[in-house]
Amino acid sequence: MLGDKEFGPLPGSRKKSKRVGRGVGSGKGKTATRGHKGQGRGTGKVKPFFEGGQTPLYRRIPIKGFKNRNAKEYAIVNLSQLEERFEAGSEVTPEVLLQMNVIKNLKDGLKILGRGELTKALIVKAHAFSTSAKEKIEASGGKAEVI
Repeated sequence: MLGDKEFGPLPGSRKKSKRVGRGVGSGKGKTATRGHKGQGRGTGKVKPFFEGGQTPLYRRIPIKGFKNRNAKEYAIVNLSQLEERFEAGSEVTPEVLLQMNVIKNLKDGLKILGRGELTKALIVKAHAFSTSAKEKIEASGGKAEVI
């Protein structure tokens, strides 16, 4: 065994806490180790972001940018993705794309973008289309329908 006893902490491993403010005779009375006057003598609590009265950092740095709360966030799919996953003549809808895991979340709607080439005639139903995507779908003999 490490200590003389079978159980309990080893001698000297536990230190007694400093008892302050227990009378002048204790040596740690009166000001209770906080000193005279000054900010830390009372409750001694200063907020972590307080900079001693100087204009704080969060007020010195300018506000930058703008986020439109009403902007729609679309789930995006490119024509190249439709080309490799669908047969000619098939209907492409947001529900089908969700089932096939092409998109994970529909968000505010589905938007088809024009990256890639489309050789098959597809009936694509979406909430929005880019101009190039609409042109390419119609050029391949398909239909682009806005839901």
